[in-house]
Amino acid sequence: MLTVNKLDVYYGNLQALWDISLTVNEGELVSIIGPNGAGKTTLLLTLSRILKATRGTVEFEGKRIDNIAPHVVVSMGINQVAQGRMLFANMTVQDNLELGALKAKNRDRASIAKKLEEVFEDFPKLRERKNQKAGTLSGGEQQMLAVGRSLMASPKLLLLDEPTTGLSPLVVENLAQVILNLNQRGLAILLVEQNAYMALTLAKRAYVLETGRIVLSGPSSEIINNDTIKHSYLGVE
Repeated sequence: MLTVNKLDVYYGNLQALWDISLTVNEGELVSIIGPNGAGKTTLLLTLSRILKATRGTVEFEGKRIDNIAPHVVVSMGINQVAQGRMLFANMTVQDNLELGALKAKNRDRASIAKKLEEVFEDFPKLRERKNQKAGTLSGGEQQMLAVGRSLMASPKLLLLDEPTTGLSPLVVENLAQVILNLNQRGLAILLVEQNAYMALTLAKRAYVLETGRIVLSGPSSEIINNDTIKHSYLGVE
């Protein structure tokens, strides 16, 4: 479904990513773990075409997307939940969600209402808060809203950038279950996450990104048992 081949990305004269290659298959949940500053967000922004690669290619469903506009990438079925949520604080929960549907092609009021109901089923708290301004929600509720807004566009591939940052353990657990449920329904997900244990537990495959380079990849079950990963990411001596 998604194929990234030998990607280099720069910020001006400063290189941020080196020779990045990875894949996400249809219906697969893949995670990327790594420390702060490793280039995880840069990678997702490049896949969304917010940033431009200097070298390499990105293909989605057999078509190159590294040379097209960001809104076209969204219309093709890739949607990113950005770190920091990027909500419209003074708009209601429902208005934020319905804005997400504007990214989808050929979406009428009936289909928007149907999709809205699906999101409310995944996130019951959002139904309770639908007339509340997004800026008044708790951090966990705001993250639910950010994910829900992306789901309104009916993506084929969801890019999640550090979705659990700053959330309580209970909210993290609930969000992890929603991510797993979405994937089990067939949604492909590329999960960038500093909570390495959660990321490796949810995903079938994983990549480890350090200082702009992929240093390890493979089945999550193998990576989670790697001695270096245990020591550096899982706190196991």
